[in-house]
Amino acid sequence: MNILHQFTNYDDPNSFGSRMRRRRGVMLRALIEQCFAAKGAVRLLDMGGEIAYWNIFSTEYLMAHRVSITLVNLSEENLQHNPNPALFTNVIGDCCELTFDDGSFDIAHSNSVIEHLGSWEKMSKFAAETRRLARHYYVQTPAFWFPIEPHFGIPIFHWLPEPTRVSLVRRRAIGKGLRAENLDAAMALINYYRLLDKAQFTHLFSDAKLVQEKFLGLTKSFVSIR
Repeated sequence: MNILHQFTNYDDPNSFGSRMRRRRGVMLRALIEQCFAAKGAVRLLDMGGEIAYWNIFSTEYLMAHRVSITLVNLSEENLQHNPNPALFTNVIGDCCELTFDDGSFDIAHSNSVIEHLGSWEKMSKFAAETRRLARHYYVQTPAFWFPIEPHFGIPIFHWLPEPTRVSLVRRRAIGKGLRAENLDAAMALINYYRLLDKAQFTHLFSDAKLVQEKFLGLTKSFVSIR
């Protein structure tokens, strides 16, 4: 099961998540246009991404700026139908250890991916690959201290002790999640989400500009842009 996909809704253009992605698209658009102005084409690496995410831009815009998007996912389970092979290329690989040469892309991009890697070691490797593979990058992740956990969609769930969260997901479906059938499933579900605070995210992407996205005065997510 693709756990990440069950919480992702790119089909509803009026959802809060879709509106936030379009707002972030302004920053990403600036990177695309900067690279296009310099080189006349843009090679973009989407680490752990989905084709549907790119509806934040029109196909006409991406083609006019000669954007080619390589999406890397861990297994075939994560791949989606490719409606436009001229624009998108699907690749199976581990984003913590990719085989592309240094600087193979103009922009490395990830949206709500790094918090799903499970361990600090993997997050550090993911960040290193992001910096290695492209001169520019755009990385987004939800903020730990925002009171609503974005994947389950309920308040303070991610602040509870691990045993409490495990017990809860074994008893019932929590928010947008599924009820875990056994302890192994519960541990896998809980360990799949590890939100980062400002200090952790800044440390991983110390050579980037940090943007803090606000909602009702609170930092909802971070974006690092280089």
